[in-house]
Amino acid sequence: MTGYAEARRLPRGWTHLLLQIAVWLGFYGVYQAARGAADRGVGEAFWHGTLVIETEHRLRMFIEPTLQSWVERSDVLIAATTYTYWLSQFAVVGFSLLWVYFRHHQRFADFRNWLIAANLVGLVGYVLMPTAPPRMFPEWGFTDTLSQLSSVNQQSELITFAANPYAAMPSLHAMDALIVGLVMASVCRTRWAKAVWLVWPAWVSFAVMGTGNHFWLDCAAGFFVALLTGVILFRRRLRQFIPGL
Repeated sequence: MTGYAEARRLPRGWTHLLLQIAVWLGFYGVYQAARGAADRGVGEAFWHGTLVIETEHRLRMFIEPTLQSWVERSDVLIAATTYTYWLSQFAVVGFSLLWVYFRHHQRFADFRNWLIAANLVGLVGYVLMPTAPPRMFPEWGFTDTLSQLSSVNQQSELITFAANPYAAMPSLHAMDALIVGLVMASVCRTRWAKAVWLVWPAWVSFAVMGTGNHFWLDCAAGFFVALLTGVILFRRRLRQFIPGL
């Protein structure tokens, strides 16, 4: 009886669960080390950041300074976007993985593999195009919301160790949010839950732009990487819905 109850709680037992946790933590550790090593120089990162700004200007869609100024007029928005920035990529992704593992186990492997594949492609982007984020361009009207209007110091040793400050293109926040949003919307049963998860990628993109950490082009590139890796991984199944793919 005890074994049956445990099987209901743990789809494939403790060993499999611990293995999945080890795989994810191991991937994250290797990824963070490689991400930090991807910085090819401050000058190149600022040059690429300037190219992003100039591209958005040419498209007449340089919207981030206005958006950030609007966010900073509201303490509620400042708090909401700050918490979203810090929690969306790790806490929410981790919660979503665990939820799918326990409640929709048949979908877990695809979900995990999609996240890992997309993040590896994102790492290649950091190697090829290290890019300074908007907050490093105060001359263009940006501010570092997280350090100036919250208690977070982005130059602290812990944060510096855990993140590459020139890893803006593509936005992994936006990329992971799209993957999580699509998967969670597909497994949730209620309409309101589906709606929340479908809006999640847009909200995360708003938050990372509103805090001065990403351009909208970074977010667009993150969405592209998420969709591209999804099509590659699940091409055979997608052919059922998209003939000729």
